[in-house]
Amino acid sequence: MHKRPKGVLSVGWACFTSAASGRTEHVPTSDDYPDSVVRRFRFEAGGGLGWKISALATPRARPAPWKIVVVTGAPSWAEYWAPVLAQLPPDREMVVVDRPGYAGSEPVEYVGDIQVQARALAPLLQSRPGQKVLLVGQSYGAAIASIMAEQNPRRVAGLVMLSGYFGESGPTARWLVHLGTKLLKVIPRDLRHAVLEVSNQPGQLEHLHAALGRLRIPVHVIHGDKDDFAPIEIAERLAVQTASWKPIRFERVPGGDHFISNGPVEPLLASLEACIPVRRRWLPDLALLRRLTWPRLRLGGRTAQA
Repeated sequence: MHKRPKGVLSVGWACFTSAASGRTEHVPTSDDYPDSVVRRFRFEAGGGLGWKISALATPRARPAPWKIVVVTGAPSWAEYWAPVLAQLPPDREMVVVDRPGYAGSEPVEYVGDIQVQARALAPLLQSRPGQKVLLVGQSYGAAIASIMAEQNPRRVAGLVMLSGYFGESGPTARWLVHLGTKLLKVIPRDLRHAVLEVSNQPGQLEHLHAALGRLRIPVHVIHGDKDDFAPIEIAERLAVQTASWKPIRFERVPGGDHFISNGPVEPLLASLEACIPVRRRWLPDLALLRRLTWPRLRLGGRTAQA
């Protein structure tokens, strides 16, 4: 299996090499996984926008009880989630999207409005009968996923903000964005769009806060305590503010950086599984039943207990 770059600088260099070769992926997922394990597909964007959006999915012959929809960060490359999709258990489905303006998704231009992106990605939330959707927003995608959940309340059963970026950068992100703004005319499209998104997000966070205030579904925050791109303190502050009007679960990942999805697959799958409620079968309490006083019935002149 080809090794995909990890870390901000490595991902940035992958953007350069992919642009130079004319590819939308650093390494096509078809080189590593058969179509029956990880499959790329395209769908029509929501909101009447007319774009074609590219995504990766786990094909399943039968609907899984839960469908996990992942809205990626910036740069938005679904291929980095390919190892996670490949190891997903058969009773789960996953879809990971290249957001508008990235990789194989339209348009070519920068789409800076997070509300427009949320409308464009809404078709991902369609599910099959009996299936529930866990929506995961990674990094910059966390705010977009929150708005998607608020705009589609009947389609989403739970929201996860994974390594969420909320307008305040750590030292690595500040340095990269500062450098990127000076090189906008020469860096590849995907890097240029990432710099523009991160730079322009703070003015749109009112939409994130409004969405979280209206949600009536479980909200989970998963964040690495070594994240130098989106500091964990910012995510903790948002969780505390949100918890003032609704419960929120916060999972701190010891030693985790901003690229939790690029690390070992098993811990990430365990963290996502913890966001899915366990369905418990109801069983009668036999001891309690024996203690109940049952009504007495008259049967042919005799008294019997029901």
